[in-house]
Amino acid sequence: MTPRRYIVSLLGTALFARAYTLTALTAAFTSVLIERMMSPVSLAVIIGTLALLGLAVLVVRREELTLLRFAPTSLLGFLALALISALWSSDRTGTIAGWITLFGYALIAITIGHVRDTLQTVRAIGDTLRWLLSISLGLEILSGILLDTPFTALGIQGNLAAGGPIQGVFGTRNMLGFIAVVALITFVIEWRTQSIGRVAGILSVALGGFLALLSASPSVVVLAAAVGVATTALTIVRHTSAHRRAAMQWVLGGLVVAGLIVAFALRHQIIRLLDAGSDFSTRADLWNMMLDFIAERPITGYGWFGPWPRGEYPFTYINFQLSDHHQSALNAYFDTLLQLGWAGLALFLVLGGVAIVRSWLVASVRRSVVYAWTPLVLMTLAVESMFESFALTGIGWLLLVLCALRAGQTRSWRESIDSAQTGAIPTLGPEHGRS
Repeated sequence: MTPRRYIVSLLGTALFARAYTLTALTAAFTSVLIERMMSPVSLAVIIGTLALLGLAVLVVRREELTLLRFAPTSLLGFLALALISALWSSDRTGTIAGWITLFGYALIAITIGHVRDTLQTVRAIGDTLRWLLSISLGLEILSGILLDTPFTALGIQGNLAAGGPIQGVFGTRNMLGFIAVVALITFVIEWRTQSIGRVAGILSVALGGFLALLSASPSVVVLAAAVGVATTALTIVRHTSAHRRAAMQWVLGGLVVAGLIVAFALRHQIIRLLDAGSDFSTRADLWNMMLDFIAERPITGYGWFGPWPRGEYPFTYINFQLSDHHQSALNAYFDTLLQLGWAGLALFLVLGGVAIVRSWLVASVRRSVVYAWTPLVLMTLAVESMFESFALTGIGWLLLVLCALRAGQTRSWRESIDSAQTGAIPTLGPEHGRS
């Protein structure tokens, strides 16, 4: 066998797909650590290499793919708008660089979505997060208790002995809290699908819950409440008889709307209860300042950059006015509105909203509990996006694209087109029917 044929054969194997998925997820989850320990250039090289490898895998597996099911239309529209925004950006080079990073993570997510089914993806994320959360706890014990000194290079402040907040290898307490909640969802799904044993399941959930608590992130409480409500609602729907399920969906939807109205009305009391007054005040000041600049370019925004660049208008001017050094809008929706205008925000909302609806409908009728992973992670991203811009960069963006792709694969108008062309009954992938 020639070297070329060997490489092509290797890229198409299930073993390589598993190794690629684990490597890509580890790189994405540790992106902050890689950037701190090495450099932004090193991170860009790693993500770029993984993206090119993913492209090679997709080319090798092209006979398994169809154009209509390759990626959600809203995702392609969002990526196209972000690239086109270079035409009106104040720094075209910076916008193109930011777009390449956005596209690289998206390509990695698309590759994972096509070479791994939902259960395999959940298991890969679970394995990755067990290691990273364990390493985070070990480093926090070493820094906060054994050595009693911060690990500045890693962003670890060494506050474990004081009960937190801790950051682990994820850079900030809010990122640790977000990842811990995603880990808890993943660990429970693994446990319920019997992908891991009872002891491993209990220890994994305990690890995720312990680090979520020690992160002392105000958003963790909100995330946990949102995921808890979503899980309860999904459980109710799944156990409702088929002829009553639609009515139950509408009732639960009405309750959610009512709950949001009550939460908004009691927002000041909730903020005091969470002891998040200073955090919310900082965000409110930032968002109020941003609205003045958004009004100048409401449709197109100022061009895509991702994390805020230094020296570019209006990002530097906003920080100057607030005497701060924000690297994002601390809200994915406001960030999208500032950078891509109402057009970009509409595409972003369609991308996430349609994915939530699709995945929720699938999870509510399919027997396997593994289908619950996608809507619960999407709910986590949607809620977290009100407090951070994680869904636009790094692992947050990768998870969003992966979940949107998974939702489109399992419930989409494309499925009907493919079925009409082939005359086959659509299926839901290799994990269909597992429990």
